[in-house]
Amino acid sequence: MTPGERLVVRYRLPVEASTASGRFSDALGELREVTVDSISVQTRSGLVVIPRALITHAKLVPPAPERRRPRTPKD
Repeated sequence: MTPGERLVVRYRLPVEASTASGRFSDALGELREVTVDSISVQTRSGLVVIPRALITHAKLVPPAPERRRPRTPKD
């Protein structure tokens, strides 16, 4: 995977960040940077830096669909 590609990454959460719903999280967005220790993914809510040791799965996904215009009420 190279920077600029869109992907989804599943990764383990640290024990102190785990919630009742699980110990994993997903990051969906554009790959920004890959280093020896981590990857950075630009998501809608901000930049997520994920240590490589915590990544369980990663795959490329197609581009996001175009946003639809809001519906206008009919008269």
